[in-house]
Amino acid sequence: MGVSRTSRWTAAAAVGLLAAAFTAAPAEAAVSRAELALRWAPIHYQDVDATGAHALGGKADMITRYDFDGNLNGRDNWDNAGSETAAHAYYSVAETATHWYLTYLFFHPRDWVDHPFFETEHENDGEGVLLVVERDGSDHGTLRAAVTVAHSDFYSYTPAGSTWTGGGETVDGTLQFQSSPHDGFSHPVTAQEAKGHGLKAYPQYTINGDGIVYYPSTVAESPSGANDRDVRYRLVDVFASGGLWAQRNNSSLFAGLGTFAGDTSGGCGTGTWSCGTNSANAPWGWDDGNDTVGRGEIATDPAKLATAYFTVPGAPARAYSYNPYTAAAAALREAARTLPPTVD
Repeated sequence: MGVSRTSRWTAAAAVGLLAAAFTAAPAEAAVSRAELALRWAPIHYQDVDATGAHALGGKADMITRYDFDGNLNGRDNWDNAGSETAAHAYYSVAETATHWYLTYLFFHPRDWVDHPFFETEHENDGEGVLLVVERDGSDHGTLRAAVTVAHSDFYSYTPAGSTWTGGGETVDGTLQFQSSPHDGFSHPVTAQEAKGHGLKAYPQYTINGDGIVYYPSTVAESPSGANDRDVRYRLVDVFASGGLWAQRNNSSLFAGLGTFAGDTSGGCGTGTWSCGTNSANAPWGWDDGNDTVGRGEIATDPAKLATAYFTVPGAPARAYSYNPYTAAAAALREAARTLPPTVD
């Protein structure tokens, strides 16, 4: 039996309406992880102290690569500090069905002081921030919370209007945003203190006198001096081929799992109390000494940390659809049981 022209038109109209319905439904754009990390990477305020023998005229407070001196020996970074100041930062991305977790590391060759009292210096310095982005169907999602690393303490923040509130930890402040002149996006703003480089949300730390404002980018610029307010830093994937994670068992760069190798050469500790060894940490070594989250889990299991620190509306997913740390999770947990406390 033939099909009438009216029936064919009705069927075609139904197909068209169905297609329109699918088109109109919100769909998550397929942005790359690198694009996502660049979109939310912080505008970063670095306070600079240009005085003192260990300041190198301000270069000791400039962020750079962990291999800035052209080698993978963590024990000569203090000695070679200042030889290369092209700005870099490192990121990793973990994903669940409901959220993206973006971890950023800022590296300095020196953690230093400029007085003879009861403080220590050490070679290498690695501190950073975790940003939690809700997957809401838009290209880059909505930033809901941040947790920063300041030595052996974590500090938690939410943007104004966030649906997240304090949970197991008290929210320490409001995460500020600023527009970048280099991409037009509004970015969260973080800041590091001079010398010790603890990291908090701006303006809990800020620039006092000399300082550098770093902007996220795909290029690396060197500051013109100790007081440069527009320097671009290049983002590098922690999991890049041959990169930071690939070097985790390199005993020249790491003294242990998640702990950079550092010694007392090059004058570290001279003129002050002492120089610590093996004191700086990569993200999988970061730890808060008095929370319920294990060492390194700010990077390796950020969904666990987020639900431990915050009250999160709805049912945030805990299973990861992408997390390159997962394969090494057992080894990381075992190492965390025996490693000394974080003292960065």
